[in-house]
Amino acid sequence: MAPLPEVVAVARRCARPGFVLWVVRGGETVVAEAGGTAVGWGAGPGGVVELPQARRVPMTVDTVFDLASLTKLYTGLLVARAAQEGLLELDAPVEGYVPEVAPGAGRATLRQLLAHTGGMAADLDLAPYPTRAARLAAALGQPPQYPPGQGQRYSDLGLITAGVAVERAAGAGLDVLLERWFTGPLGLVDTGYRPGRDPGRAARCAATEYQPWTGRGVVRGEVHDEKAFLLGGVAGHAGIFATAREVAVLGQVLLDGGRYGGVRVLAPEYAALWPGWERDRPAYMGTLASPETFGHCGFTGTSVVVDRRSGTVLVLLTNRVHPGREREAAGVRAAVASAL
Repeated sequence: MAPLPEVVAVARRCARPGFVLWVVRGGETVVAEAGGTAVGWGAGPGGVVELPQARRVPMTVDTVFDLASLTKLYTGLLVARAAQEGLLELDAPVEGYVPEVAPGAGRATLRQLLAHTGGMAADLDLAPYPTRAARLAAALGQPPQYPPGQGQRYSDLGLITAGVAVERAAGAGLDVLLERWFTGPLGLVDTGYRPGRDPGRAARCAATEYQPWTGRGVVRGEVHDEKAFLLGGVAGHAGIFATAREVAVLGQVLLDGGRYGGVRVLAPEYAALWPGWERDRPAYMGTLASPETFGHCGFTGTSVVVDRRSGTVLVLLTNRVHPGREREAAGVRAAVASAL
């Protein structure tokens, strides 16, 4: 592997407007670096404006990020834990837990939904629906795009459905289950939904996009994803916030067979499934990609890569959508992973 200063240099050169890079190797943190700006723009009378230097918020290793689709990894963990507890079955049709799914869509299993092979539609604009209940019903009621198991299409709606299934099976919300089964036992205080409800945590959040169409100005401390926002901030596809260190803990849990710091949160046979994780994706894993490399990335500029061969967890969190979504992130992620 490359010298660690070179990896940090690539992140500083490429990640904009700000980043936190966290690398764990053999269970030990070997890189914890931050650079750039966590908040550099705000909303003005005429639109988004660049803040004067005195009002900008620098990035630190304790900055809390909107993880976007990295949330899907936590949903996968909760689904696996619910299966371990005997509350649901990974290979049972999801209609047994969410009967209001569209005809045909309910034949997909939770395992297929986590792998994006369940046939569900990729996306849906929820803004036209007036209430959370109507929005959720619309998301769950979309017709399938192909028979379950006969294709693969990345689907936010599939993970929304998986999240609803685990909530119903366990009798609690995703936010409650996350704390009960993962963050609470491991003592993780910065991982969770809706950080804006905690003033101290909200003040450490990196800002994301200027979103006048949602009436929020520059989003900070609230989920960036429009669907998750319209569903109240808690959903299976997006909504979780965390620091880079605590994302690395998630990777280490899977790498170590379901335990961390002497605390087991998942049985080895379920950890071995890497529920919700992608494998061997050079687009953001770079030359680190292999059949033994797992990861995921998020629209806001987040990514985690776990390489089983070297026992390495790489977390790169950026706020690339601040103040707009024009910046490309895949190349930055791949460059940092390749440098490692």
